[in-house]
Amino acid sequence: MAHRAPSGQPLKVKMILPALTEATSPLFRPVKYSLFPPLGLATLAGYLNEHDQVTLEDEHVERVRLDDEPDLVVIQAYITSAYRAYELADHYRRRGAYVCLGGLHVTSLPDEAAMHADSIFLGPDEDTWPQFLADFRRGEPKPRYQSTIRSLTELPNIRRDLIKRHLYLVPNSIVVTRGCPHHCDFCYKDAFFAGGSSFYTQTVDAALAEIDRLPGRHLYFLDDHLFGNRRFAEALFDAMLGMGRLWQAAATVNSVLRPDLLEKAADAGLRSLFVGFETLSTSNLQQHGKRQNLNRDYALAIQRIHDAGVMINGSFVFGMDDDDSSVFGRTVDWAVKQGIETSTFHIMTPYPSTGLYQQIEQQGRLLHRDWNRYDTRHTVYRPAKMSPEALEQGYWNSYREFYTWRNILSAAGTKSTLSSRARHAAYSAGWKKFEGLWNLAIRLKQISQMRPLLENVLSGLGTVIPNNKARRPTIDEPCEIAIPQSPAAVRAR
Repeated sequence: MAHRAPSGQPLKVKMILPALTEATSPLFRPVKYSLFPPLGLATLAGYLNEHDQVTLEDEHVERVRLDDEPDLVVIQAYITSAYRAYELADHYRRRGAYVCLGGLHVTSLPDEAAMHADSIFLGPDEDTWPQFLADFRRGEPKPRYQSTIRSLTELPNIRRDLIKRHLYLVPNSIVVTRGCPHHCDFCYKDAFFAGGSSFYTQTVDAALAEIDRLPGRHLYFLDDHLFGNRRFAEALFDAMLGMGRLWQAAATVNSVLRPDLLEKAADAGLRSLFVGFETLSTSNLQQHGKRQNLNRDYALAIQRIHDAGVMINGSFVFGMDDDDSSVFGRTVDWAVKQGIETSTFHIMTPYPSTGLYQQIEQQGRLLHRDWNRYDTRHTVYRPAKMSPEALEQGYWNSYREFYTWRNILSAAGTKSTLSSRARHAAYSAGWKKFEGLWNLAIRLKQISQMRPLLENVLSGLGTVIPNNKARRPTIDEPCEIAIPQSPAAVRAR
């Protein structure tokens, strides 16, 4: 049967971001699920006609209404929400809605997803979603849409009016690039962007216009690598000077070591940076294609970031083939001694369609394909130098150890001023030592009331952030990753 929008009537559209069980628990709600709104779905909503009726529901922060009757349902699926996405898709198909599925997991396993949808979308949607809408209105939608054209030059305004800002700590999230210029074998990126460019940017003017539409002071750039195109990044940071914004972003070690780029970002308001160290093992970096970290001085990168008045969220992966059971203590000790403010730890996870997955599968090391457990907190393969149980235990121990008061204060003590020590302690402790307070704020739907506190900590607890210029090596300057001989130790998302 052909599907089309009701003749002469506005299209009723429902967009859903499904959640993991943990994010809907009646007992405890981790704050990480209340950080960012579903920006991708709000972007797709911008392509709809003015009179179309659209709702956007994020199951991380609200219950999904299941008794409505939309014409079109759009669901974004990640690997750990895939089963819930399929459940919702099946429900709405039974109710007569036309269901679309897209996202990383759909692109990775399209045949699996296609069993639960009328149309699936592979890759980014800037070219395929408008085409689908035109097909659907004619009553001729296709079962599969594959992205090939990569451009952000004619994006509509994001439908931020659909976002319930009060339910998020960081409603001012923004994405001004797509993808990443690097090719790590554990990353979804190459499969998701297959068939076209895997890294591209908006125009600087369009990015600035989107920033201008955001109220308040704080921003969070969700780009995989905001520094990935130097010309774009420099122009953006120069244009942001004087805006008075405080913002957070992600970058790689080699981009931090580029002359002047980090300082430009800090002058424009950068106050916290997610950095993918990945691992301190050169062998691990080589095995997984993390070439942007090879022969880079991690300690110098950290020094430059801190000298610019920027805090670090260091991301580390455990379970690579060169890791034995000593990696956990070495990593935590190294991160504390380097004065890293917050750390995010992961168990290496072979996502479907990645080079890592193919390798682990061929070696017969996969333990199962329960996608709910592919969350970087469970071991889903057999590690080379420890048991699956030891890897999981070491992962949890690393979080406990890094965020002990002893280590928080020890890392804060590496800072040179009392104000920077206080800022470090407030940011690190606030993230992990007061989870009960975050949970209460989420349940009372008062998470937005915590935003001024976040801004105050980012701004330096009312002090002026120093912007001392660190030594600026050239990008080709030879340097080595510092690997201490005893307690030592790293990854990004």
